[in-house]
Amino acid sequence: MKELKLKRCKKCNALVEVLEDCNCEGCGIICCEEKMEEVKANSVDAAFEKHVPTYEKVGDVMNIKVNHVMEEDHYIEWILVLTEKEEKKLILKPNDTPEMTVPYEKGALIYAYCNKHGLWKTVVE
Repeated sequence: MKELKLKRCKKCNALVEVLEDCNCEGCGIICCEEKMEEVKANSVDAAFEKHVPTYEKVGDVMNIKVNHVMEEDHYIEWILVLTEKEEKKLILKPNDTPEMTVPYEKGALIYAYCNKHGLWKTVVE
C-alpha cells in the first residue's frame, strides 16, 4: 500500500500532497524560497487518543471518528481514507463532526489532519 505523502512550508504552512516525488539530489518542492519539509504521521508530541482516527466495522462499512475538539482555532481539517484503488476525503471546518463512513477494506490507511498537531494515521485491521 502506497502511503500518503505530504510536504509543508515552514514559513506559511502551505500543505501539498505529493503524488510522485523527485529523487534528484538537492531537488525538492520550494515554497517561500525554501524547500518544503515532509510531514510524518503520528510524529508530533500531542495527545495520541485525541488525534488518531478510530474506526468500527459494521457489516461491510466502517464508521470513522476522531475524538477531537472542533473549535475555531483548533480542529481536524480533514479525514482521508487511502486504499489500493482510491482516496476518500472529508473536508471539515470548526464545529463540524469529525466522522465519516466508507466501505470496509482491510489494510486501508485512515489519516486525520489537525491544524495544530499535524498528521495522524491508523491502519485498518
